Parts: sequence; structure tokens; C-alpha cells
Amino acid sequence: MGLARTLAVTLTGLAGHIVDVEAHATQGLPGFTLVGLPDAAVRESRERVRAALSTCGVTWGEQRLTVNLSPADLRKTGTGLDLALALAVLGARGQLGRSAAGLLGRTVYIGELGLDGSVHSVRGVLPSVQAAVAAGVEEIVVAREACAEAELVPGAQVTAIGHIGQLVDRYGGRLSPAVAAAVEQIAQADDTGPARVEGGDPPDLADVVGQAEARQALEVAAAGGHHLIMVGPPGTGKTMLAERLPSILPPLEQPDAVTVTSIHSLAGTFNPAHGLITRPPLRAPHHTATRAAVVGGGSGLPRPGDVSLAHRGVLFLDEAPEFSAGVLDCLRQPLESGTVTIDRVGGRASYPAAFQLVLAANPCPCGKAGGRGLECTCTSLQRRRYFSRLSGPLLDRVDIQVELAPVSASDLAHPARSEPSAVVAQRVLRARRAAKHRLAGTPWRLNAEVPGSYLRGPDGGLSAPLSRRLMSALERGDLSLRGVDRVLRVAWTLADLEGAEALTLTHIGTALALRTSGARS
Repeated sequence: MGLARTLAVTLTGLAGHIVDVEAHATQGLPGFTLVGLPDAAVRESRERVRAALSTCGVTWGEQRLTVNLSPADLRKTGTGLDLALALAVLGARGQLGRSAAGLLGRTVYIGELGLDGSVHSVRGVLPSVQAAVAAGVEEIVVAREACAEAELVPGAQVTAIGHIGQLVDRYGGRLSPAVAAAVEQIAQADDTGPARVEGGDPPDLADVVGQAEARQALEVAAAGGHHLIMVGPPGTGKTMLAERLPSILPPLEQPDAVTVTSIHSLAGTFNPAHGLITRPPLRAPHHTATRAAVVGGGSGLPRPGDVSLAHRGVLFLDEAPEFSAGVLDCLRQPLESGTVTIDRVGGRASYPAAFQLVLAANPCPCGKAGGRGLECTCTSLQRRRYFSRLSGPLLDRVDIQVELAPVSASDLAHPARSEPSAVVAQRVLRARRAAKHRLAGTPWRLNAEVPGSYLRGPDGGLSAPLSRRLMSALERGDLSLRGVDRVLRVAWTLADLEGAEALTLTHIGTALALRTSGARS
């Protein structure tokens, strides 16, 4: 009879939980029982472990194995528990040296086993290693492909392997000669991982011809973290402007970079060769994307969607009226709270979703209603019905609404010199630093995050003349109370861009214009 214990990690959303893998071997009819609320992928690990160990020359004999995953009331998901399961089985069967018991119990193992004993990387290595280090376990063993990702976590002592035989040999186990030769060859191979490379430069704002008003709106949106909608006929540069918004946003701070990288690691879209994700991400789902793809979901434990993959970056919805109403309405909650919570039969998962929403829309189905609209073939009812697909509550949450006009021939013949993204980014960075200094001592760092109660209160800097201007717009029905708060947020961003320490009527008037210039009745 033998008992062995190893450690693994399971993820619920981005939250990692340490799992005690306990294996018990006793004489009896051959069997392999796995308990502790495993999902289908974990239950299938019994066959992967059996095949991988048999490849290494381990004979099963007349023994009954019972493996418990503790805590037993926590659902275990994914294939990352394979490596811990295999080592616990080896320890319980006495296939490892005496010194292995202490090492097994203080090391976290993360990896999927192949039938030949090879160890493969899994999704979510970064948040898994973070959870292990936070729980006080610093010894981490991962697949060779995941080494660069695991080493991004400070304090983790990472060991990378390509075959389980390397651990068997390290812990004093016996391997068949053929497997020992293969393991020796793997150990001598270059296991430094992929070379660190830098991603390509994002598109530059200097590529945009004309559209001075839209460029200003983009700069204001970047400086304050505001949501933006651009309305205009096809070919006016809506998509170009939206794709260049990340190029004028400041780099992500360290905590945000770790969170964003963890989300992309869990989704399987992270390339460890690029290191931590420090550039604000851009997600641009197609208008045929489902609710689960945009918001998150799927069978079993919910996976992050585009709203979470765009955390601290930009979520761009091109041809926004073509998205289904269900998808658009699901954006309201993360727009307000900055998080999204998804409930499924397999469990509940919460993901951060603090993104900047950028919407692009044509003024009508044919797209020619801009300006004088002489070439538009749509009826007034078709125009109203088309744009009304964007619900009022959603548009009320968009701070800046701007209308784009077609680029004229003179703009192309004599193009004005457009500022590059680097120049605009410096102004954006100065404005954000000014906002951070003004909001010191509060839980907010961007103007778009400040609640209306603070902006309208004694500390918000709203004088009586400015308040009367906004209240008159509220009385006329031009703004809702939420709209008043968002105008104040934009006005403070304008003040930060100018380096002003107080709001003026000019700031309020400009913010009102940015709020209503693209609105459609």
C-alpha cells in the first residue's frame, strides 16, 4: 500500500485554485478511480496517464489506484492536471526514489501528457503560476513550450521539461533503456524556448487624410478613456481611425499588463515570445459574432469573450447597427461595471472587461445620407429604423458622438500634414497624468471612471454658471442625467488636454458638441 501527494492548479475564470492530488495504491483488482468533481477532460486523463507511464516502462500489475482531487467540492477543469496525476500515481506505486516524496508535495505541476510521455503546454499557464506563487508554492514544473510564459511571474522557480521521463529520472525512478536514451536526447536539446521578439508597430494616425474633427474626438477619447461612436458614409475613414486608437494610448501599467496577458493566455491567444502584453489590445469582432463570442461563454466553464480580451484596450464594432440587438444590449453591464460575470451549468466565471467601446455606423442602409444626402435612396422610415437598431440606453453610455463627412478632392490634392501617433500620444499621456494628479486620493484614475455624484459635488469643480448651462440642456431634453455626467467627464478631459486647472464654458460647450454632433433622431 502506498500514498503520494502532488500539487496542481485549476482555474475558475482568472482565479486559480491549488489542487491537492492524492493517489492511493493497494492490492486488488486492477482499476483506476478518479474522484473529486473532475470534468470530462480531467476524467479522460486516466487513459493519457496510463498510456504515458506504460510508454516509460511502468507495469501496472495487480494494484487498485484511487486518485482524489482536493478540495472535492471544487470542479476541476482542463488537461493541465495530467502531469500532477502521473507523478502522484508513480509515487503511490513506489516507482520513485525515497527523496521524491518531499519534492512532490511542494511543487506544482502544470502540463498535458501525450501518449508517448511527452509534456504539452496548456491554456492559462500565466494565471495558474500566479495562483501557485500567491499560495506560497514557488517550485513550478511546466512544459518546455510554456517556460517563457511561466517565467513572467516574479518569484516563480520554473523547471521546463519535454517528457515525463525527465522527472522520473530526476526523482530516482527507473526507465527502460530506450526511454532513457530518448529522455537524454530531449534533455540535451535546446530548451531555452522561443527567442524574445517584438510585435509589429501598430498603424499610425498620420495615415489618415483630413477628418480633423474626428481626429480631435479620437484624441479626447484616448485622453479620458471615453467611449466613441463615428457616423458617416463608407470611405470616410471610420475604420482607419478606430484601428489607430491603440497607437495613441499609453502603454499598460504593470498590473494591467499582467491581467491582460493572463486573459489572453487563458484564451489561447498569447504568444510568450513577445513577453507581457504592454500595448492596449484591439478587438474587432465581425457583426455576425455570437453573444458567447463577444461577451464570453461556451459549454462547461465559460471562456472569456472579446469584451474581456479588449480589457484596458479597445473594442471596435464596425457596422454597429448590423450586430444583433442581444449582443449590443449585453454590452451595457460591462460598460458600467468594467467586469462581466457569466453563469453556466459548469459554473460561474467573472472576467475584467474595462474597455473603450468604439462604434462605427453608416447613416442609413445605403450609406449615402451624409451631408446633403442627395444620392441617398432610402426613405426616412428606413433611415430611422436602421439607426434605431442602436438602442437609446446603449448610445446614452457613449460619451463622444461625431459625424464624419466624405474626404474632398482638395483634401487629397493638398493634404494637410497629419500629426503622427507619437506626437498625439504625448499629449494624451500628459492629459492622463494631469487627471491622475487631480484625482489623487480617489479610487479613479481616468475621467471616464469618475461617477457623476463626485463631478456634481463640492469637489467636482462645477461652478454655478456651468451648472446652469447643463441644467438647461437637461430641461430641454437634450441630455439625460447620465448624459450630464458624461459631458462633465469629457469637459474635464478637454481641460486636462489644455493644461487648465478649472472648467470653463468653452469646455462645457465643446463637450456638449462632442456629445450630440453624431446623434441621430
